[in-house]
Amino acid sequence: MKITNVKAIVLKLPEISSAADGTQDDLIIIVETDEGITGYGEVDTAPFVGKAVVDAYMSHGTCYGLKEVVVGADPFDYEQIWNDMWTKTYYYGRSGPVMHVMSGIDMAIWDIMGKATGKPVHKLLGGSYADRVRPYASALMPENTNDVKRMVETYTSLGFTAIKFGWGPLGYDVKHDLKLIEAARKTAPENMEIMIDIGKRYRLKQAMFVARALEQLNIYWLEEPLPAEDYIGYRRLTESTTLRIATGEEESGRLAFSRLINESRVDVVQPDISRCGGLTEAKKIAIMAADNNITMVPHAFKTGILVAACIHLIAATPNVPFLEFSVTESAIRKELLAKPFVQKDGFVKVPTEPGLGIELNPEVIKKYGVNIK
Repeated sequence: MKITNVKAIVLKLPEISSAADGTQDDLIIIVETDEGITGYGEVDTAPFVGKAVVDAYMSHGTCYGLKEVVVGADPFDYEQIWNDMWTKTYYYGRSGPVMHVMSGIDMAIWDIMGKATGKPVHKLLGGSYADRVRPYASALMPENTNDVKRMVETYTSLGFTAIKFGWGPLGYDVKHDLKLIEAARKTAPENMEIMIDIGKRYRLKQAMFVARALEQLNIYWLEEPLPAEDYIGYRRLTESTTLRIATGEEESGRLAFSRLINESRVDVVQPDISRCGGLTEAKKIAIMAADNNITMVPHAFKTGILVAACIHLIAATPNVPFLEFSVTESAIRKELLAKPFVQKDGFVKVPTEPGLGIELNPEVIKKYGVNIK
């Protein structure tokens, strides 16, 4: 089997805002083979930048566009393909959009391997620890306490057993933050977990102050309170509190995660499979987290393509407590899969179909696709 083509398709809603909502646009990767098997991937990056990384011509030996690198390869040589993508983009890559696009291509290659063997991806990743996973409803934090209460009540009634509120107004006024968080905690049932994502907006002393308050509110974790690069701050914060501290969605590659784990000593690392290097790299990061006795929970604020990849990684990894499950109203997020994942009774089933176990809705691609030829 040989890869014959790599397509990078940009999707975009008619209107987008500056809100921290990665479901307003998207970059889909479609990898085709000479045996008629097609794989799907997704990239969480600036879509047109990512598309350029795919389509760029070869400038010199370590400055290729990724389509040129991948076409002609056997998808079962996934490690070799990953290393080729790394070395042949070394001049302008190693992190950022190049690694993000590598992630989407790698995801699609795993989808192909599963379809070719008739196995779901988690089997190829080496495990079936779970046949269902526990999603948390992942939402932007509303501006006021009344809307917070309504959202908690809504997602409780839908069967979710955990909710994460992030970004929005959080991070600008500590007192207002605590009012919003307290409203969520008091409205939620006792057995519902609440996570909070500050979006990198605190300084260390603010984070320490809020962490102490959240300990008393029984919040499950505090996510990205500090800038991603502030490893010393994360270490001091983690050592100052019993509250779980989570971060890692901004990182790309196992080398970055090794440094994050060793220097920050956070409690939860959050590799995003559409940015960290794909399933090939995410599996290694999961092993690294286990070796350091910390929790790994994939970040996934995109569509069902990324959700599928996360579910398979979780199913192949012991002791992953949650699946991130965006609840934004974006039509791209809600409608891109022909059969969207459904939360029922607090869980989402692990796909058993070959590959990622998904198919795309061509009407959504036609409607929101940009410059599709």
